[in-house]
Amino acid sequence: MVKKEVLMVLDSLGVGELPDAESYGDKGADTLGHIASEYPGLHIPNLRQIGFGNVPGAAGGKFAVEHPVGCFGKLKEMSKGKDTITGHWEIAGLYTQQPFKTYPDGFPQAFIEKFEAAIGRKVLGNYAASGTVIIDELGPEHEATGMPIVYTSADSVFQIAADTSVIPLEALYHICEIAREMLTGEWSCGRVIARPYIRKDGKRVRTSDRRDYAVSPSGVTMLDHISATGREVYAVGKIRDIFNGQGITQAVHTENNMDGVDKTIQAVKQDFDGLIFTNLVDFDSKYGHRRDPEGYGKAIEEFDRRLPELITAMGSEDILILCADHGNDPTHSGWDHTREHVPVVAFGAPIKEGENLGIRDTFADIGATVCELFDAEQTAIGRSFGTKLRGKKNGCTGL
Repeated sequence: MVKKEVLMVLDSLGVGELPDAESYGDKGADTLGHIASEYPGLHIPNLRQIGFGNVPGAAGGKFAVEHPVGCFGKLKEMSKGKDTITGHWEIAGLYTQQPFKTYPDGFPQAFIEKFEAAIGRKVLGNYAASGTVIIDELGPEHEATGMPIVYTSADSVFQIAADTSVIPLEALYHICEIAREMLTGEWSCGRVIARPYIRKDGKRVRTSDRRDYAVSPSGVTMLDHISATGREVYAVGKIRDIFNGQGITQAVHTENNMDGVDKTIQAVKQDFDGLIFTNLVDFDSKYGHRRDPEGYGKAIEEFDRRLPELITAMGSEDILILCADHGNDPTHSGWDHTREHVPVVAFGAPIKEGENLGIRDTFADIGATVCELFDAEQTAIGRSFGTKLRGKKNGCTGL
């Protein structure tokens, strides 16, 4: 019997282009492989030991070991798109057939005018941009006028940035709530994101008070199925925002990756049965989008160093599953996500070691597996690999 399942999304850590990547402008994308090329000293002994380097095709096999103690494979994305919501929802058992509407040329002027009237302020920007770049470009005018900065990306997002000494945090959140209510129908949008920043030592620095306002899931997910059994669904990081709270029983926000690891370990040590679902967003937001392969590599190393601590906290009936939600190759053109396979690695005392889970057809195989291991109702899509995990227990409780 499994007591806790810890599902950690290493946000954007893709492992090579999907067959349809060219149609998304992502031919040749390989997040992990290109990080390893640009940061040749990448040192991840603990991830290697549990099988991350044995994921089929990952970094050309550079990090494979002879006897991994976990199970490993990679997943294709069935849904259309390459964004955060689509990836996480598919992990949880939802297929997104119609990609979320995007606004590469900015949001329609008719919407902007109604939005400005609703919030009582004019806005700046309204174009696709890097978040760190646009606050430097438009920050001085925003700080002088109080007009919030709005921008988008290749994702279905309406992002609103503000200096919290100009627009206080709660006021920024209220502006985002207004936008969320308005961005439906012909102006539909997957997420509204609050992007607060401060001025520190002459620089504009985004804070950890980001907040996402997502649309609700399009159907029932693994989170609903698990909570329906009476188990806890404990969300760490932006998971609650991505699912708009649906199916979640407890939630904590995080400041950065290491805070996410800390809070995951704290949850593991609590006495409950259920799912701990964590997103570590820094890989994506701080290094993928900013096209910083060395910084990305160092962030992976930082996580690798914490992995033994997490595994030591786990009990004899707990398992860990690592995956990603899309790619974000930091060597690729532009600054947006890339359409890639994602890894899946499972480890824990109750499961076998060294099992190759193969190349699987959908991210939803994770959700199906999580539900099966909890004897919960199955997700609408996905094929569980639970039988591959079961068998002679590896008995390993540490690295």
